[in-house]
Amino acid sequence: MIFKVFYQENVDEVPVREKTKTLYIEAESERDVRRKLEGRPINIEYIQPLEGAHLEYEKKSPNFQVLEISS
Repeated sequence: MIFKVFYQENVDEVPVREKTKTLYIEAESERDVRRKLEGRPINIEYIQPLEGAHLEYEKKSPNFQVLEISS
């Protein structure tokens, strides 16, 4: 399953919506996403599963690129 992760690059600052970034990652579950991103200096705000029409819509974005992380 593909997940869209909303995050902030600076762990030490309070999250500000204008600084929110996103990445896409393939994983089994939200817990798996967090495990794969463990150790990265990012502050995860929200993890959203993408399916069906929503996934197809996201695929049309020029920023859609699934992050490759080995388990």
